Amino acid sequence: MTENGFKIERITLREIRLPLREPFRISSGVTSERRILLLQLRDADGVVVWSECVAGEHPNYHPETIDTAWLVIREYIAPRLLIAAFLGPEAVHAELAHDFRGHNMAKAAVEMGAWALVAERRGVALARLLGGERDCIPVGVSLGIQESPSALVAKATDARGRGYRRIKLKIQPGADVDYVAAVRAALGPDAVLTVDANSAYTLGELEVFQRLDGLGLLFIEQPLAWDDLVRHAELQRRMRTPLCLDESITGPDRVEDMITLGSGRVVNIKPGRVGGFTASKAIHDLCRARGIPVWCGGMLESGVGRAYNVALASLPNFVIPGDVSPSARYWARDVVLPEWTMDEQGMVRVPVDRPGIGVRPDLDFIDAITVRAETVGSGRAG
Repeated sequence: MTENGFKIERITLREIRLPLREPFRISSGVTSERRILLLQLRDADGVVVWSECVAGEHPNYHPETIDTAWLVIREYIAPRLLIAAFLGPEAVHAELAHDFRGHNMAKAAVEMGAWALVAERRGVALARLLGGERDCIPVGVSLGIQESPSALVAKATDARGRGYRRIKLKIQPGADVDYVAAVRAALGPDAVLTVDANSAYTLGELEVFQRLDGLGLLFIEQPLAWDDLVRHAELQRRMRTPLCLDESITGPDRVEDMITLGSGRVVNIKPGRVGGFTASKAIHDLCRARGIPVWCGGMLESGVGRAYNVALASLPNFVIPGDVSPSARYWARDVVLPEWTMDEQGMVRVPVDRPGIGVRPDLDFIDAITVRAETVGSGRAG
């Protein structure tokens, strides 16, 4: 291929099983072990990159699962891409947007891999290819629902001591106001706190939000139904605290709807949820133009997926610390070398001095925890 063009020749899918250091509870369920779909993309010149599909095991956060994504990549995405040559990763996004509805996480796994492939071919860091301007980014932490307010206070106090710049508290009915108020009292008025409901509430629980409104939160994330912008707009009109939309944002058009309706004032960009980097950049640029801050959310990714989040979060309008915690926050052993680390000031370094995603897969460990693998396409093995 030419220097600027590329052709994906081979896609290998791998499912790995990676146990969390401790169970992570949100309003829709508990995760103790992650089934993770990793991809290897090889181009016609033998360049290989790794990417990750962030779909979970169950359709509780998002309609997609690791199993639906596997099927969609094998049966629909790979056949489209393996027969075509592309001038850039944006062309991969365009191809997958044509007559192909939904399945954003499956699409993103391959589209983001195409961005990494181009970065490798050009010998530049993925962050720089995306337009990132930072060499390090501030880090927030997401704390799962705990058994008591005192247990949550202990977790939050530890997180603050480790240097995290923002502390997110997962909430659900029955584990909300008293829990958050206890953390606020313990950490004081200067602690940057947010809460995340993962769609666990309705407008009928307005009193809960009125009480949360007085706790000095930076924002309240996705309190109502995942696909409902109208009721979020009604709630936002009744509150001083900004609402942040997560599950509701599946592309730039939904951001435009949010702005028109007044459904929120902050956007969580998860590249897997919106279909990849091309859409993420469009959302970032739209929000920047409209004065809406954005931040990068996490999906309990391995170090491969985290590399893509770190690169994205280096863009200039990611002004709120994202959920890009270091490897040791979740895993006894990560699947990349070097593992992701955070300094005492709560910053993660963006690997701008290395081409591509900036970390390399720990192949021996990945082989040991792979439970199934499948290759689509031809080309040299590796």
